Amino acid sequence: MLERIKSLVKEKDICVLATVSGDKPHCSLMAYVTDDDCREIYMVTHRESRKYENLMKNRSVSLLIDTREEHAGSRLPEAKALTVSGTFMKIDDKDKKIQVRSKLVERHPHVKEFLDHPDAEILCIRVESFLLLNGLTDAHYETVQ
Repeated sequence: MLERIKSLVKEKDICVLATVSGDKPHCSLMAYVTDDDCREIYMVTHRESRKYENLMKNRSVSLLIDTREEHAGSRLPEAKALTVSGTFMKIDDKDKKIQVRSKLVERHPHVKEFLDHPDAEILCIRVESFLLLNGLTDAHYETVQ
């Protein structure tokens, strides 16, 4: 099942990022890319954003990746919803930042200008677990070592 989950993560490239500060949750629609094994998910934000401010206070995150676009109308009950639990990590390695930046621009050319901004920060989410719902009741939980 873990390989099917990883395939879904790699197939998609948009997620909802949930952060929290105190008792206030905050959700953001984000473009993303992954490392080869889906242990890390990368996205970009500006350091002045609410999500970045939240991450500086609480590194725990949740991501939602889903297939609702492919299952419109009467097929919506067939949609998959994947919750990814993880932890925000800063990328200190300059070469890794360059590699991730290149991967982001290749998959999402529209983020190049955003990445070029001096306030841009690449986010690394270290994946801890996946919870996949196939439809309404078929659930599969996988931890990532």
